[in-house]
Amino acid sequence: MNITDIRMRIMNNDTKMRAVVSITLDDEFVIHDIKVIEGEKGLFIAMPSRKSADGEYRDIAHPIRSEIRAKLQTMILDEYEKEKAVSESEEI
Repeated sequence: MNITDIRMRIMNNDTKMRAVVSITLDDEFVIHDIKVIEGEKGLFIAMPSRKSADGEYRDIAHPIRSEIRAKLQTMILDEYEKEKAVSESEEI
């Protein structure tokens, strides 16, 4: 499985959500609504989720193995830093 495309929408607001991301896997499968969140220990990704009847949020799609999640998070956060730098340079 290869991530062949990352599309990102930077959020310019005062919330902890910094971006919303869509990734394409092997040019064949897309996952939308991955969120980049600013937490107490830094940035992390939150997979797309839905609120269940009991009020809990449950992931709709997620990696099964922790090393795949880490790889995904690294790629998305690296792209976020690039996009953020570009958007900040355009504001100047």
